[in-house]
Order: sequence, then structure tokens, then C-alpha cells
Amino acid sequence: MTALTQLPVTLEDVVQARHLLEGVIEETPVEQSRALGRMVGAEVFLKCENLQRAGSFKVRGAYVRMAKLTAEERARGVVAASAGNHAQGVAVAAARLGIKARIYMPLGVALPKLAATRGHGAEVVLHGHNVDEALAEAQRYAEESGAVFVHPFDNADIIAGQGTLGLEILEQIPNVDTVLMGVGGGGLLAGVATAVKAKARELGREIKVIGVQAENAAAYPPSLAADALVPLKKVSTMADGIAVGRPGQLPFAIIRELVDDVVTVSEDALARALIFLLERSKLVVEPAGAVGVAALMEGVIENPGTTAVILSGGNIDPMLMLKVIQRGLFASGRFMSVRMMLDDRPGSLAQISRIIAESDANVTRVDHTRIGGSISMGDVAITIDIETKGHEHCEQVLRNLRAEGFQPIVVH
Repeated sequence: MTALTQLPVTLEDVVQARHLLEGVIEETPVEQSRALGRMVGAEVFLKCENLQRAGSFKVRGAYVRMAKLTAEERARGVVAASAGNHAQGVAVAAARLGIKARIYMPLGVALPKLAATRGHGAEVVLHGHNVDEALAEAQRYAEESGAVFVHPFDNADIIAGQGTLGLEILEQIPNVDTVLMGVGGGGLLAGVATAVKAKARELGREIKVIGVQAENAAAYPPSLAADALVPLKKVSTMADGIAVGRPGQLPFAIIRELVDDVVTVSEDALARALIFLLERSKLVVEPAGAVGVAALMEGVIENPGTTAVILSGGNIDPMLMLKVIQRGLFASGRFMSVRMMLDDRPGSLAQISRIIAESDANVTRVDHTRIGGSISMGDVAITIDIETKGHEHCEQVLRNLRAEGFQPIVVH
């Protein structure tokens, strides 16, 4: 392993960053999750960075980066690009430091994130159809205007600022064995690993640091396997906060040396984790912030011991939350949509309603149509949304329908 002092960011950098952040950020609380602990057979604590200023950890790195600017650089202003959390972090830091900030956000960005970024005082310019296009325009503007470009993760000061989370976790959970968090470009994971691994070495003990990615946006596993940056051809995940197709150069250099593992979770696992956090912990967390919980629930972390999971953000668009909740309920077997063909005669629908009611399930919506290319004359197609109580209950409802001659097909 490379000596810790030879890495792009050191423990001393993180400690200095923490001094800069005094009085600027919140020391977010840690909550024990007994329900999650019972699932994995160990103590599990949630580091609630979703309650941080601007709703995520991003303000830590953004403030440290901008606080180190010279007077001349501050006068030129800063520019950044983001679909949400980094934008708000930069906007909050700029307002605190009295620096003019221009933020490029993609067209179609969630309205709550757009409003929040403007509410913190930043100038917002909508450009491009994704973050990469907004990022390119922000860099072009920086070169043209002289404004300082604030990168979301590929910068030593950004990484050091994010690393302050690791120091807080070690103070709040001194006996921690494993620290879990989401990873996109890698700034948070690199920073926390820098702090935790250095402190663990001072204490003469081992603490595992593990990153978690959405499986459809997982650039780190192939990059680590190749020992080189491997960009993804396509990124598709509900976890927009970690939807990064190429690791950052500086974070990668740290992560490959210090991080114990980077694992992946499915979209359904993410949805189930969000439902769990809402119901059992009463916490609103965005998908990118819930990946660590998803990894524990899916059992992909072996022998974690006392575990800290960083809930890295809570900025979720209500429309996305609605979709995620629906997907999470389906993935948990608590919602089912079935399609059936019936004879177009009085009483058929009533018979189905009776079977579902006697199965102790609840109908929430019925779509009834006689028109369609696959529908024969004298037939009718119905789609029924049903509230259920788990996967076994879903199977029981389907068995009861089939027992009376119907052929339900699960469509969602």
C-alpha cells in the first residue's frame, strides 16, 4: 500500500478542512437502526447527512474549495455544473463567502432543485440535456470569463472537505468496524477513506471502508479491475446523485489504494431501501444516499460488524419519490398490477372483485377496455392494481384467481 502521506490528500488536509468548516456546517446526527441491525446481525448506525445544510454533504467540499481562493480569484467569481446537490452546495458556500456564483444545470432539472439553488442566491443557467453537457458549458464559460471552475469531485480541496465526514463518524461511533457510502465520481469515498484509514492506523486497528454504486452506473468496479479509468458507455439509474460515467482522476488514485471494496446494488434494491428508511427510520433520503442501506439489506456486505452508513443526501424530487415508492412497494410485494382477458358479460368483474376481496387484498384501480389489437370480439381486457402484504400474499391472490378459471398476468 502506498504511504498515506504520498496520496493526493492526507489526514492533515482533512483536519485543516475541518477547521475551515467550523461554524459553517452542521455536525449531523447519528441514529441507530435496530431494524437494519437485526437484518445483518450487527449494530448499524445511520450518519444523517441528508440533514446537512443544503440537504447533502456537498457543501463541505464546496466551501473548503472556495474558502481557499485568493482575493483576486474570489473577485472573478465561481462557476459549476450540477443537476442538484453540488449546485446547492456551491450556492450556499458562495453566499457565505460573498462570491458570485454561476451554476449550469441541465434542461429539465427537477424544479425543487432549481428553486433551491436560485434561493441560495446563485445565478442559474439552464443548458444541455444532461450534466455532461452542462459541465462542458461551465468549463467553456470558465475559460472565457476567468471564473474559477469548482469541480464536483476531482479536486484535492473538495476531497478533503468531504473527508471531514469520516472524522465525525469516528468521534460519534468510536467502535465502528465498517463505513459504507455511495460513490459516483468518488470525492466522498476518497475523502472519508483518507480520514478513516489514517485514524485507524494511528489507533492500531482495522476499519473497512466500502463504496456502493448503482449497478447501471458502476464505473469503479471495472476501473479498479483494470487499474485505469474505464468510462461507461451508458449510465441509467434513479440515483442521479451518483450517476457518473467516469471516475475522477484524484479520487481514483486514493480509492484504489485505500478502499476495501466497491459493490453494486439494483434499482429495486434502491427502491426498497428508500421505503425502509421512510417507514422504519422516518427519514427522507434520495436514492444516491440510500445505496449503503440497500447493500446491507441485500446482504452484499459480509461480516460488517458495527457499521456506519452515510445517508449522503435528502434532495429528492417529489415526482421521483412517487415513482420510487411505487417501485419499492412492488419490489417488496406490497403492490401488484395484473392483466386478464374476460368474457364481456355482466358479472365477470364482480367475480374477480370477490376473489380479490376474499384473498384479503385491496383493489386500488381498474382499467377496463374492449378495444385493442389483441382483444377478440366478445372479450374485454382489464388491468387491476392491487395492494398486497408481501410476495407470499401476491402468490396466494394469483392462485385464487387461477383456481376459478382466470389467467392473470403480472404486468407491474
